Amino acid sequence: MVGVLKTKLSKAVGLVITGALLLLCGLFSLVLGYANIDFHTVYTALFHFTETNNQIIVREERIPRMFIAAAVGASLAISGAIMQGLTRNPLAAPNILGVNSGASFFIVVAVGFFGVQSLTAFTWLAFAGAAVAGVIVYFLGSLGPDGLSPVKLILAGAAMAALFASLTQGVLTMSEPTLQSVLYWLVGSIQGRDLSVLQNVLPYFGIGWVIALLISPKMNTLALGETIAKGVGQNTFIVKLFAGLVVILLAGGAVAVAGPIGFIGIIIPHITKWLVGQDYRWLIPYCALLGAILLLLADVSSRLILHSGEVPVGIMTAIVGTPFFIFIARRGVFSS
Repeated sequence: MVGVLKTKLSKAVGLVITGALLLLCGLFSLVLGYANIDFHTVYTALFHFTETNNQIIVREERIPRMFIAAAVGASLAISGAIMQGLTRNPLAAPNILGVNSGASFFIVVAVGFFGVQSLTAFTWLAFAGAAVAGVIVYFLGSLGPDGLSPVKLILAGAAMAALFASLTQGVLTMSEPTLQSVLYWLVGSIQGRDLSVLQNVLPYFGIGWVIALLISPKMNTLALGETIAKGVGQNTFIVKLFAGLVVILLAGGAVAVAGPIGFIGIIIPHITKWLVGQDYRWLIPYCALLGAILLLLADVSSRLILHSGEVPVGIMTAIVGTPFFIFIARRGVFSS
């Protein structure tokens, strides 16, 4: 896939425009919601705080949501792009391959059986669950004489996602207090989060973003196939190790902050490839910006769709992502 933006200059200009669009979406996230707030109030809340109700809403609710949505959206999009390159499967994404489900299961077990409530503990549990799920799916997808294939990977991912989802539901049915405390989180939501939640995972997000950028040239070679990559002298084991680390850090951290939000890891990499092609040196930064934009828009829509209350943002991304997933599947990916 060549991409609409073909020259380095057009890609650079497009990146600047996308960054400006992200800033605009962030501004909309501050002013739009159940209580619409004008731009002047946002300005005074940031620079001349006088503790009015609307200024408090901006500072204590909408600014944290804006940063969390942007960070989580960027992380999910990058992890999806890395997974697709690592597995050479266009349907690979944290929610499709069971990574989100594994992270969620570990957190629910910790809450239900051990009473864990620490945000720091949630972070490490999400990382552990994401790693366990990812390793199991990769192992199952590699079984057989023909090795890893897109079909086996998707089937293994679907099986593990279903298994972890069933186990999670089993834990919730045995513990009603656990169900009440994590139910809204399980569908994917950033409502009620404050900046301390993001601060716990931001270092891991940052490490994941930096590693993704550093290995992006290597991902270009690996995406051509392991045989070709080894033929040009690449240590594919090291590249895969760091790519897997990126997925665990970004997908696990996203689940710890906002729950298992799906489909961003599928939608954004495909849109980005349509824009700039398969070059991961451009794919990663574009995925980061477009993933942040998508989740910001989904969050704003979740506040406006109902007259009272709001829809969890995970439901909004599923509404958009499910038809997109069907479209990609119908293009013949399972014939591989």
